[in-house]
Amino acid sequence: MSKKLLHTPEGVRDIYGKEFERKLSVEEKLRGVIGSFGYEAVQTPTFEFFDVFSKEVGTTPSKELYKFFDKEGNTLVLRPDFTPSIARCAAKYFMEDQYPLRFCYVGNTFTNTSNLQGKLKEVTQMGAELINDDSVEADAELISMVIEALKSTGLEKFQVSIGQVEYFKGLCEEAGLDDETENELREYISGKNYFAAQELLSERNVKEPYREILLKVADIFGSMSSLSEAKKLVTNERSIHAIERLEQLQEVLKLYGVEQYVSFDLGMLSKYHYYTGIIFKAYTYGIGNALVKGGRYDNLLNQFGKNAPAVGFVIVIDDLLEALSRQKVDIPLSAEKQKILYTESDFSEKLAHVMELRRQGIAVELVRKGNGQNE
Repeated sequence: MSKKLLHTPEGVRDIYGKEFERKLSVEEKLRGVIGSFGYEAVQTPTFEFFDVFSKEVGTTPSKELYKFFDKEGNTLVLRPDFTPSIARCAAKYFMEDQYPLRFCYVGNTFTNTSNLQGKLKEVTQMGAELINDDSVEADAELISMVIEALKSTGLEKFQVSIGQVEYFKGLCEEAGLDDETENELREYISGKNYFAAQELLSERNVKEPYREILLKVADIFGSMSSLSEAKKLVTNERSIHAIERLEQLQEVLKLYGVEQYVSFDLGMLSKYHYYTGIIFKAYTYGIGNALVKGGRYDNLLNQFGKNAPAVGFVIVIDDLLEALSRQKVDIPLSAEKQKILYTESDFSEKLAHVMELRRQGIAVELVRKGNGQNE
């Protein structure tokens, strides 16, 4: 047998022993908080039809999907993102329901990229989606739930950064940008590539003051005062309404008592094009990636035939575990299992003792003497 078979492909790994126990412990804490908000667990397939993650849906680019075929010739993909799967599921089973639907889930996602610089291609995500509620209170519920969930794991120093897609879209509309230019600019601003953004606006002959304002969007972040400044830069109703929505959100977050964990960033624009309102990401020390990503997607369910607003998020468990490790946050594990040795002559006696301990909820390993164990 080739030694190569002992190794995993690039971007995936085995998790075992204490590390896996810590992962399960963190998942349990997160699930406890999400469940306390009334969210019901659902499970969707690991792979779906290609169309669930198509360009029209606005999710992961086709070249980054793991694609394969079934016996009938249908193109299938390993899910790169939970939200479209949950949207499809909600449209299938809750098409006529108008009351708020609260779902939570946990599972692995798969991204087939070659430029991840050592990052994982398979990660575990836990998330929640609130469907059939377009209110600012729903936005606040999801953000507050993220904050409480992260705190439950022992994480203390983190920040949830909130943006608003509609502010940028309204500004692009006011400046007269076509869809292609808007999408390119979105990529550059999202990636903080200001020089490329400046060059693009020059090439497309975007007039002042819009060229300056569009570049300034990338630098609008911080407290409520920064939002007031952002409102003064625009005259279109779409962008103004976006800022007013953020101002309302801040007031509700104050009622939850979590405003100290929140900041605003109008230059934050997700690569997922299905987002229609607020977007948010949580950052902490020790890792460069956002360990939580979420936002409002009021048009996504239309792709599956259900007209319903929605908002949701995912927590990247692997990144959260790395952050907890680097910040030296202790993750309590269940009590150590006991180990009881037996010989052929005392097996029945030892077994009876072990069975009684297990009935008491104590984990016990029953090991024959001589199997690498002599004490």
